[in-house]
Amino acid sequence: MFAMRYKKIGARIVYFRMLQGISQEDLADKAGISQSYLSKIEHGAYPKNLPLTTLLLIAVALNIDVCEIIKE
Repeated sequence: MFAMRYKKIGARIVYFRMLQGISQEDLADKAGISQSYLSKIEHGAYPKNLPLTTLLLIAVALNIDVCEIIKE
């Protein structure tokens, strides 16, 4: 259940990142997280609960509302 949700969240992050032409490295830098951590999130491979604060950092870096990332 959560694995599928994480994959959808990761896919939305990739979508908005690509839409804006931002590399994974640039987004990670803007969000203040490591590129490897962002890669795990984008691939839905995050093994435990994904903190909302991390999603907020990514949303701010993408200049979008966090709801765009977590909506069903």
